[in-house]
This record gives sequence, C-alpha cells and structure tokens, in this order.
Amino acid sequence: MTQSALATFACIVFNIACSILIVLLNKWVYVNVGFPNITLTLVHFVVTGIGLKACNLCGVFKVKSAPLREMMPIAVTFCGFVVFTNLSLQSNTIGTYQVAKVMTTPVIVVIQHIFYGKRFSTPVTLTLIPITLGVIVVFFYDIQLNLIGTIYATLGVLVTSLYQIWVSEKQHTLQMDAMQLLYYQAPLSALILVVVVPFFEPVVDTLNKTWAPSDLGVVLGSAFVAFFVNLSIYWLLGNTSPLTYNMVGHLKFCLTLLGGYLLFREPLTFNQSMGILLTILGVSTYAHFKITEEKRSRRGLIS
Repeated sequence: MTQSALATFACIVFNIACSILIVLLNKWVYVNVGFPNITLTLVHFVVTGIGLKACNLCGVFKVKSAPLREMMPIAVTFCGFVVFTNLSLQSNTIGTYQVAKVMTTPVIVVIQHIFYGKRFSTPVTLTLIPITLGVIVVFFYDIQLNLIGTIYATLGVLVTSLYQIWVSEKQHTLQMDAMQLLYYQAPLSALILVVVVPFFEPVVDTLNKTWAPSDLGVVLGSAFVAFFVNLSIYWLLGNTSPLTYNMVGHLKFCLTLLGGYLLFREPLTFNQSMGILLTILGVSTYAHFKITEEKRSRRGLIS
C-alpha cells in the first residue's frame, strides 16, 4: 500500500470513528448528563471556531474574505440544522434519528426542482421512492416515536436541506471551500446562539450547577470530536472520489445504528430493519446514478 493510499485509508477510518462517536457521545450527554441542548451546540461552535483558527495558523487552509451579509443566512441555517438535528437525536431513538436525516436527499431534490427550476433524470427521481418509503416504515414502527420528536426531525431535515443548498451556492459564487466558509460560520453561529440561548434554556442554572468532571469531559469531548468530523470530511471531499465519500457515508449509517442498539439497547424490529435496508438501497442507488451522470457530464465537457 502506497503512502497516499495509507493516508486515505487512515482518514476514512478516522472519519467513520469520529462520525459514529459524535452521535453516541451526544446521545450519552442527553440521556445520562442532562446538559442543555442548545448550550451544547454553542460549545461545539466555539470549539470548532478555535480549532479552525488553529488550522489557519498552521497553514492547513487560507482565510478568504467574505461579506457579512453573504454569511449570515448560512450562519442562521447552520444554527438551525445543528440544533434541530440534535433535538431530534435527544427526542428519538438513534435509528429514527439516522433514518430521518436521509430524508434530506429527497427534500433537496424537491426544493431545487420547485424553487430553482433544476431538473433531475428519471432514474434519480425514482430512487427517492425507496428512500421515502424506508423512512416512513422506520418512523411508523418506532415504538418510541413521539410528536415532538417527529417535529424536530422534520424541522431538522428542512433546515439542513436549505443549509446544504445555500452552502453549495456560496461555495460557487464566493469561490470558497468548505473550511473557508466554516471559518466564518462557526463564530457567527456561536454569537447567534449566545443571544438565543437565554430565551430557551436556564443559563444561570447551567452556570451555577456543579457538573461532575466526567460530565464536563464528555461535553468537551463531543465538541472536539465534532470539530474533527468537520476536518476529516473536508479532507475526504478534497482527496477522494464522490463514490468513496458516499460509500463511507453508508457504512457510517449502518455502524451508528448498530452502536445505538448495543449501547442504548434501542429496540430494532424486523419491520424497522426492512425499512432501514430499503432506505440504504435507495440512497446507494441515488449515489450511483448521480455519480454516473456527473462522469458523463465531465466527459461531454472534455470532448
């Protein structure tokens, strides 16, 4: 194995480990520590901002200036998607949380078609059927399903979809990569949450409570892991193919479900298992068709 291949393999393993760990750590914080949700997100943003500043000083990436008015919509939706997906994780089982996130794919397709006039091929459109059916089956048979959890999951999917669309647009219009955008997003989002948190969570109680060192360690640990998830995703996107990145995503999906089942003894019925398999099949097929279309498009441009 060459040094480059070894580095890629190591980064893939690191990304998978961090992505699974952040979900399990956050769930542990909600179940066993009781740390406020939005405050935890604020801690994550602060640590991410500090980490990106350190990366910039070490020459990992170069800062590129961007107008504040261009960054604010992304910062607001960044807050929304992290807060709502974390609330979904807090209120739902890990299985339901993971499957609900997959609905981001069909929602993005619908938003881009309706509001941006983007057209998708028939094969790509048809793959949205098993994805949606799989998610519906998992939600229907989740014995811990509740109204508030469904609301949080739905809001998380909608805001995440908007965030991903806008980030893609800003990367193109501002000629900035993911880390250059995140360099501005994290501190801006942290400032927004500093204003928002007092309206939704007991800040005084959180500050005055005597937290066990182990509990604070888990909270800070989840913040550092969240930063490394972003860092490794950036590296993977820049150094591997879309197919590799998508396959890594499917593996993380399955392993996270397994982790939730083993650590939190979350029930997994036969019907839910079928729904999960249907979702994975749909997502895998979607990724295959999209990558094939992108390759054909590139060949057409070259020729």
